[in-house]
Amino acid sequence: MNTLSYKTISANKETVQKEWIVVDAQGEVLGRLASQIARLIRGKHKTNFTPHVDCGDNVIVINADKVRLTGSKLTDKVYVRHTGYPGGQRFATPRLLLEKHPERIIEHAVKGMLPKNRLGRRLYTNLYVYAGDQHPHEAQQPKAVKF
Repeated sequence: MNTLSYKTISANKETVQKEWIVVDAQGEVLGRLASQIARLIRGKHKTNFTPHVDCGDNVIVINADKVRLTGSKLTDKVYVRHTGYPGGQRFATPRLLLEKHPERIIEHAVKGMLPKNRLGRRLYTNLYVYAGDQHPHEAQQPKAVKF
């Protein structure tokens, strides 16, 4: 029996093949879209997925301002943040964020689905979200993906 055929190959920083992917968020439900994006960023769709290595792709999300929230989440959901000062707790609804910073809704949803450690913070830098349908990454020749 050839035991060499049973060796598991782990990906590392040098052997991983990173690609650029464009995702159109127009009309997509926020949570379902974010879970698919997190899966691409993490690299779970690849055959050489290694849990402790950044083997995912770079994901560009366009039309973030046209993402959909089901039910009454647009007005009832609350994002809580803190300024760091006493009494500095701030609240925002998705409706307010869509008006001011529509890309933050997708960023917040995807960040919550990534690991909460150094690797997760590193993976989060592979996400690029834009409110409109234009992005400055044409030189990378990204592939369009439809979920």
